[in-house]
Amino acid sequence: MGPDDMRRAIIRIAHEIVERNHGCHDVVVVGIYTRGVTLARRLAEHIASIEGVKVPAGALDIGPYRDDLSSLELPPQLRPNDIPSDIAGKSVVLVDDVLYTGRSTRAAMDALIDFGRPQRVQLAVLVDRGHRELPIRPDYVGKNLPTSRNETVEVRLKEVDGCDEVVILDLAQGQTTGSQSSPEA
Repeated sequence: MGPDDMRRAIIRIAHEIVERNHGCHDVVVVGIYTRGVTLARRLAEHIASIEGVKVPAGALDIGPYRDDLSSLELPPQLRPNDIPSDIAGKSVVLVDDVLYTGRSTRAAMDALIDFGRPQRVQLAVLVDRGHRELPIRPDYVGKNLPTSRNETVEVRLKEVDGCDEVVILDLAQGQTTGSQSSPEA
């Protein structure tokens, strides 16, 4: 995905969120660190431009909720949670860049419950690459991108990485297998 593809996907997801929630009343958008936070802010901006109402956007650190903490050499770096409003009784849209096994989403739901009991939790991802290990399904998807297990998907965002693109890297060969940012891709 190049910059235009990403922009269109985010705008489409914003419209879908508004439609599914019958507006944006009681909607809170929460991004999972790192790139999910940037995507959540972008979604909130687009929803505000559609509805004319500011939608709260926040950040969630799932590090302490990971199910692989005992196997890590170093504990995860803790980042500040920024939940912009009381989420009790609200529709919370969790935002992440890539959905793979579903374990990050499970950790995010566990973390979110520490801040209150939402009416519902929805999941928005820019890329769904498949290979789920848990029964988790996104409500909003920018692009389904089937991959093999020896590939990884990198989402690069202008605010974090200096450019907007989604690339597939072949872990076995250590190279990009399908950058979508070039005109010929």
